Amino acid sequence: MRILAALFIDTIDLRPVAGPSTRIDLGGIKFSEVPPDGYPATIEPHLVVLVHNPPDGASDGVLEVTYWVGGEQVARNVQPLQVEPGKFNYRLVRAELTVEGPATVEAHVRIGQDEPTVVPLTLLPTA
Repeated sequence: MRILAALFIDTIDLRPVAGPSTRIDLGGIKFSEVPPDGYPATIEPHLVVLVHNPPDGASDGVLEVTYWVGGEQVARNVQPLQVEPGKFNYRLVRAELTVEGPATVEAHVRIGQDEPTVVPLTLLPTA
């Protein structure tokens, strides 16, 4: 299995189309945000991970996402992942993170022991 994309989002909608096939509509893809209530802030960013399994791939794996702020791991999510060979799938990962001030949260996303894909979310200063 391999990660095709990992993004922080506000919304996700699935819709069927002819085929049978499915479309994934992602809304509010973001790389930064201002916490609405200032700092310290507790945020719950939604991370979507799109995965493809090649035709000769194993159908079972493990998705691990670790969240880092300033070089320190602040959260971890591990979940089983099943994708039929030759197919695509997605997972939504949500974490509750507390940050003291402006910082960059890095989500390190990987399947099994693969090198992680790093997805940043910068928390900006409040006005």
